[in-house]
Amino acid sequence: MSEEIAQDLLLTRPMHRLLQGDVGSGKTIVAALAAAICVDAGQQCALMVPTEILAEQHFRKLVVLLEPLFEPLNLKVAWLTGSQTSKQRREALAMIESGQAGLVVGTHAVIQDKVIFKTLALAIVDEQHRFGVAQRLALRSKMNEVGHEPHLLMMTATPIPRTLAMSYYADLNVSTIDELPPGRTPILTKVLSDSRKAQVIDRIEDQIKRGRQVYWVCPLIEESEMLDLSNATQTHQELTEAFPGMLIGLLHSRMPPAEKKAVMQLFTSGEMKLLVSTTVIEVGVDVPNASLMVIEHAERFGLSQLHQLRGRVGRGAAASACVLLFSTGESGRLGDMAKARLKAMAETNDGFEIARMDLEIRGPGEFLGARQSGAALLRFADLIEDAALLERVRGVAPLMLSEYTDLAAHHIERWMGGKVDFLKA
Repeated sequence: MSEEIAQDLLLTRPMHRLLQGDVGSGKTIVAALAAAICVDAGQQCALMVPTEILAEQHFRKLVVLLEPLFEPLNLKVAWLTGSQTSKQRREALAMIESGQAGLVVGTHAVIQDKVIFKTLALAIVDEQHRFGVAQRLALRSKMNEVGHEPHLLMMTATPIPRTLAMSYYADLNVSTIDELPPGRTPILTKVLSDSRKAQVIDRIEDQIKRGRQVYWVCPLIEESEMLDLSNATQTHQELTEAFPGMLIGLLHSRMPPAEKKAVMQLFTSGEMKLLVSTTVIEVGVDVPNASLMVIEHAERFGLSQLHQLRGRVGRGAAASACVLLFSTGESGRLGDMAKARLKAMAETNDGFEIARMDLEIRGPGEFLGARQSGAALLRFADLIEDAALLERVRGVAPLMLSEYTDLAAHHIERWMGGKVDFLKA
């Protein structure tokens, strides 16, 4: 797949490629190679990621990989997040505008108006399902040359239904990493009612006695009057009482960055055995010693989130498990969609199969708009049943564009109107 991307970067038209690879398959290495090609050609590259934890992890890894290559060119890897001091931010912005920053790693801060690139030629979006269509378009608009767009490489472990469906429409080229690194163990997934929480706590004790580490994920930070859900602060208190004397961490998005960093360092080092968190750990957290993931109120999470969270374990040689605790609430029953999501998680660890199931459950969303799930608004076609027909369309479209340009232009205007830009995100 790195060869496919390298060939795209040589073309005069902008690349629009999706790199699919399951959790931990090596997408970051491929992104580093693409960035190196871009910088070697005298251009800048931007890598946008959804969380500061992931931004810092990528930054540290890419500095080691790329700065030895950048040094002869007098270039640096810069990073840009919302929590930087004013001085750090000014320095980063100056490096970006002057072109001294060959690669810029950051959160959505990368797309703010004050960020001016000198020669942006490659935009990489990691965990693209975590960004909206408008945010991805904003990154593409950062190229200074009027009438030109940067190459776009999107990366995901679980393609959102809209993206999966759009790939049938041939506006995305898709590269796939279909293997995991050697030594990875399959993750056993169990779906349990929250009435069996005491048994899960016993399982935690067993894992910690074996020298392993555990994540416990909750959907809320604090108690909400609107939603009767377990929350991270309450769960942290309950587990602290269940394991007196044990260092138990709490991690959520409202914590100051320095506190989040300190908690993650304790967990990564192994000093902290149990971490209670919200979905802030969904992506980018790599602790090979963690062998158990507990997700409370799993019925409230989407398939993509559940798969990403599950991917935080099983990253070492130890047998790993993911427990999905669900609550039926006052109704006493799970909704059909929630039941289908939990069943899908129990049946497969394959991110691509999960994406296909997500397409069946949620629908692909708008093809020519910003809505990323729901009915496809197609009168006759079915994206799953008519897959063979769509493959034929993929072959006809390039012929129509090259040989029948007037007809193609009329067709595009009729069906897309002013929404063509949405196909670029």
